[in-house]
Amino acid sequence: MGSGGGSRRLSALVRHLSPATTELAARPAAGVTVEPLQITDVKCYIVGTRKSGEQLMVGSGRALIIVKVETSAGHHGWGEAGLLGRELAVEGAVAHFRQLLVGRDARRIGASWQEMYRSQYFEGGRVLTAAISAIDMALHDAVARSLGIPVYMLLGGAQRDRVPCFGTALKDSGGDGMIEEAKQLVEEGFDCIRLVYDGTNDASKIFEPREAIATTAAMCVAARAALGPAVTLGLEWHHRLSVAEAASFCHKLPRGTLDFIEEIIRDETPESYEQLRRMVDVPFAIGEEFASKWQFLPYVERGILEFARLDLGNVGGFTEAMKVAGACEAHYIDMMPHNRESQLLVRVSTERQARPRCTYSTFICGGLTSQLPHTAALSHADVAIVLTPRTCLLACSLWADHDRGEPSLRSSRAKLRLVRGQA
Repeated sequence: MGSGGGSRRLSALVRHLSPATTELAARPAAGVTVEPLQITDVKCYIVGTRKSGEQLMVGSGRALIIVKVETSAGHHGWGEAGLLGRELAVEGAVAHFRQLLVGRDARRIGASWQEMYRSQYFEGGRVLTAAISAIDMALHDAVARSLGIPVYMLLGGAQRDRVPCFGTALKDSGGDGMIEEAKQLVEEGFDCIRLVYDGTNDASKIFEPREAIATTAAMCVAARAALGPAVTLGLEWHHRLSVAEAASFCHKLPRGTLDFIEEIIRDETPESYEQLRRMVDVPFAIGEEFASKWQFLPYVERGILEFARLDLGNVGGFTEAMKVAGACEAHYIDMMPHNRESQLLVRVSTERQARPRCTYSTFICGGLTSQLPHTAALSHADVAIVLTPRTCLLACSLWADHDRGEPSLRSSRAKLRLVRGQA
């Protein structure tokens, strides 16, 4: 058929997809009743950590930022922002977005995401995207509750039965205690261990990169000798080094000592990581601070990272995380989701007393060493892996807390206290 017929068909399609007809298409079938699900409130809670007898320090970097979305049908959803130490700013952003969201259909999650991100002249940024992340999670949770299904079923369904995780050794940073803890983790079932650079435990001392490089390199060599070649071994640097220092550190290690290095330099300038990539051959784990798919884009397209350290509480919630995971899949980059240890942000099983098992070849999830079971078997009501078997993503199902009216968070390391907001 000629081009005229094609143009007529295209015009007809455009008319078919006009706003009026899409509204008709969205109507339920005859005899099916769909209850309204309007957003009636968006609440923000700041949950701080403290030790017995100590004052809570908001802004100390350990407060949790919890968001609750309420709907006209009585269903609610929970979400969490991941921006450490900026909880008051995120709380203010949530208050701004509340004015935009109240009265809107909770099921239009993608449209709400776009309007929150783009509705003002100044778009994006870590504070705004952290708030969007928590609201996006809460909207998914509320909609899933209204349907009586886990959140992961909104994202394509489960593609895995187990979640491999890594264990982080923290005891006696840089010393023999860390290696002994790593050996204990392996005995408990971990086959992937993350170490932390020397110098993290003494806050009274000024961090000296060159001193830390020498002692951390020696620790990594000793850890590899102690753990053997079968264990996947990584190292967290918390972006403490410069390009030259990072290269010097890597060159002090025998080849094969480390399987990945996490956040070894700052990530604002992709060109710096490109420069470092030309000097070293250890895989990079980067991205826990990234606040959008656009921040991930140069790292993905230029082949700078091998593990995307995506944080659902920072990147933009499920909506944005799925897009990042799709881009990573297309470039054969594995996901290594970051989390803040809150049971609200990541629920992997109903059992929380033992430790999980890690399988590095498919997926690594950090920060969960005190919360998850050894086998990390997935519960239908808790969590699932979605998207693809290789490029995977944690999809938290918070709907197991249907009857709870306020944040219910527990930690093996600190007491939690609700300090702002009302349930």
